[in-house]
Amino acid sequence: MVTIAEPLIHQYDVPGPRYTSYPPVPSWSSDFPAERWTDALRAVPSQDPFALYAHFPFCATRCLYCGCNAIPTQRRDKVDAYLDDVAHELALLTDALGWGRPVHQMHWGGGTPNLLTGAQTERALRLLTDAFRFEPGAELSVECDPRVVTDGQLQHLRSLGFSRVSFGVQDLDDHVQRAIGRIQPVALVRDVVQQARRAGFAQINLDLIYGLPHQTRASVDATIDEVLALHPDRIASFGYAHLPNQRAHQRAIPLEALPGTVDRVELFRHIVDRFTDAGYAWIGFDHFARQDDPLAVAQREGRLHRNFMGYTTETGPHLLGIGMSSISEVNGVFAQNAATLGEWRERVQAGALPLVRGHVLTDDDRLRGGLIKQLLCNLELPRASVPESLAPALDALEATARDGLVTVQSERVAVTELGRYFLRNLCLPFDAYLPPRTTDRVFSRTL
Repeated sequence: MVTIAEPLIHQYDVPGPRYTSYPPVPSWSSDFPAERWTDALRAVPSQDPFALYAHFPFCATRCLYCGCNAIPTQRRDKVDAYLDDVAHELALLTDALGWGRPVHQMHWGGGTPNLLTGAQTERALRLLTDAFRFEPGAELSVECDPRVVTDGQLQHLRSLGFSRVSFGVQDLDDHVQRAIGRIQPVALVRDVVQQARRAGFAQINLDLIYGLPHQTRASVDATIDEVLALHPDRIASFGYAHLPNQRAHQRAIPLEALPGTVDRVELFRHIVDRFTDAGYAWIGFDHFARQDDPLAVAQREGRLHRNFMGYTTETGPHLLGIGMSSISEVNGVFAQNAATLGEWRERVQAGALPLVRGHVLTDDDRLRGGLIKQLLCNLELPRASVPESLAPALDALEATARDGLVTVQSERVAVTELGRYFLRNLCLPFDAYLPPRTTDRVFSRTL
């Protein structure tokens, strides 16, 4: 068990990116020319496969902790209208790409994708399979809210080809659930996971959040006990980002109910101990996977990848986002769709790709991003991969050896077990876009 000294926590508790991209999204240009994005799409070689991310923003209710681009609604016609506009966006994308581009991976996120009816789900999938050519064995994954999913819906999703499902568990303590406005009894979660297994889902992921109001070590332990009894293939344990100035609904969470930074880090350290003691591999800084899971195998073999969907085995060059707020990475160009439904809809209905910001990777971006990915995925940095121009950044990384975060060896700098808790901090010296600490630019805390 690692001991994390309190002074170290305070020293490294700073705002910082999660590095699902480099440069991070706030550094991209809002004046990015749409034709630059169109050119990038048109330049993709015809044989190159795509990973797709489709964003479905609607939820039955708003959870108070939520940091996603979600829209609470009970109206089915809003979903139908959204799918109409997805069809418009796909027509614009395929106009640039051409029809029938190969797809080897697709993920539906939100929001609550399983808020769609059976007919809406079939229509959404048909829109995508008509626009792209899904390769045999393509992985289809979907996020589901246990509170609104049904046995029949899981069977339907499986019959359509979805093989991986992620359930938002967050926390199973009654007191915590009331504080975050998300009531889902333990028995409900158990039933849903069992239903998913009976439906034939090969992989089941459970998402947890730490740092929520009223969480204690005892309450987190009880949640972990229940999660382990369900034997998920993967577990994500995300830190709650309390940003009430950007997410007004989070103001309903009393600040005094949140664990302090030291308690929050201790909660996560305990989570790591519990899951690794149970035989799960700790992936990167916030995922866990069974030892035989492709994610764990990829980390052991140095093939782990990180993109806008988090840690993944996917190493393809093109990730295409569809729907409001979605993000793409194609041909060395980043692009983000409008984050509000109204602006996204207005643009696609006007016949324009709904781009609101973007960035073209420079050689320096690729270099720095590659070094950051080495740290985040392989937990080490070969010294030979760092050019002389970035020697100051390497010096800053090596300086963390005094705090026990890395070991400096002749050929590499390796992240220690303690350093994994500060993994995002270890990437900061290589970030040329990082603003000063005093900035009001929004990043979550690294701890």
